[in-house]
Amino acid sequence: MKIVRATTLRSKLTLWYVGVLAVLLVIYATIVFIFQYAALTRQILHDEVQDIVTVEGLLYFNSDGALKLRQDYYSRPQSHLLVDRMLEVRDLSGTVLFRSATLRGMPLGGPLRPGEGDEGFNERIIRLSDGSHAFVVSHVHAMQGRSLVLRLGYSLVPLRERMMQFLLLLVISIPAALAIAALAGQLIAKRALRPLEQMTAKAEGITASNLHDRLHVENPEDELGSLARVFNHLLQRLEQAFQQLQRFTADAAHELRTPLASIRTVGEVALEKQEGIESYREALENILEGTERLGETIDSLLLLARAEAVRPGSNQTDVPIANLIDEVLSVLGVLIEERRMTVLREGDTQLPLVVRADRSLLRVALLNLIHNAIKFSDEGSLLRIGYSLLAGPHPQVRITIQDQGPGIAPGEHQRVFERFFTSSAKTTAHGSGAGLGLSVTKLIVERTGGTIFFDEEIKEGALCVVNLPVL
Repeated sequence: MKIVRATTLRSKLTLWYVGVLAVLLVIYATIVFIFQYAALTRQILHDEVQDIVTVEGLLYFNSDGALKLRQDYYSRPQSHLLVDRMLEVRDLSGTVLFRSATLRGMPLGGPLRPGEGDEGFNERIIRLSDGSHAFVVSHVHAMQGRSLVLRLGYSLVPLRERMMQFLLLLVISIPAALAIAALAGQLIAKRALRPLEQMTAKAEGITASNLHDRLHVENPEDELGSLARVFNHLLQRLEQAFQQLQRFTADAAHELRTPLASIRTVGEVALEKQEGIESYREALENILEGTERLGETIDSLLLLARAEAVRPGSNQTDVPIANLIDEVLSVLGVLIEERRMTVLREGDTQLPLVVRADRSLLRVALLNLIHNAIKFSDEGSLLRIGYSLLAGPHPQVRITIQDQGPGIAPGEHQRVFERFFTSSAKTTAHGSGAGLGLSVTKLIVERTGGTIFFDEEIKEGALCVVNLPVL
């Protein structure tokens, strides 16, 4: 037997809705059925108590001493149950003194039970000889000096027939109600999920050429509106990443094409001239220089790709800033000696300035900054490196790197962090590289949760400020 499963969200919602409703209806119908049966049973008991009191006034002994029941009076002649009542009267010895014709000679409950009817009215359900059941009330009644036990009963057949009719009505109405509920559930689910269908159709039409499109947010307060907002934020990030990738690809292609074209041109010219070894040596030197520039560009691109691939907060360890700066200065020690520069450390080395960061990437960022400061400084100049603690709700360590070089041209303090940006100023043209170092540095600092900028108030040299959150 193959099980049919719901494949759409609308069908699943409808099935869950109908299933829960079915359980509730079954529970409700069961409670109503039991309550109705109990209520009718209590009503029968109430009627029997009233009838047995009435019957006590209708009994009499005739002239022959036989017990009779007056038939010319009924308390409620319109009641079918009253007309169909079953009555049996016995004395305390168990002798049957009267039995109504409705019993058709059958005993109403068999022999007397100990204490039956002595204290109020005793009720019970009995099974008659014909197999039917009756609800019987027993009561002791004193009459002309004799104690009689009256048993008055109503057949439960009418009650049970009515309850079966009621049960049949419930059995028929519940599936009908569930069918109507399923139809209504389908319509409600379809209406409720219509915005989702519209968002799905809109999302299917979004490609790389129209990433600027956004999903319509009909109600930003409900779940579908929240889903649309999240999806729009995702589209915005994808659009930014795609635009960034396009710019990066175009800039990388341009930057890689230039040294490759230079290397090819130098090689072709050297082959055409067919001059002496000095000419070939000069061509090879130019080729090596272009190759070195190409290698630096490729390394910067790989480092940039690595920095972008690192998720914020991942691969982080506790990094003491003072120790990391010492390590960077040790790496650049030979270059500092060659340029006969003096490095002045400013800051209390005893301060526990520890940041949470990717140590290898943060080392690259500081190495780029200090190397740039050395590269653009004059020989014999002073390089200041300072660090201090910025107090506040979110304390930060501030690292400052100040050189005595030509500085940054006006209007370029922010642009120097752009990818492949090289200054047009003649004073810095000799040290310009691929234009990726500061871009990589800025990305690493921001991924660490910090900020970086060049102080525009400094007119002589350049002052780079890095703020990083401390533990």
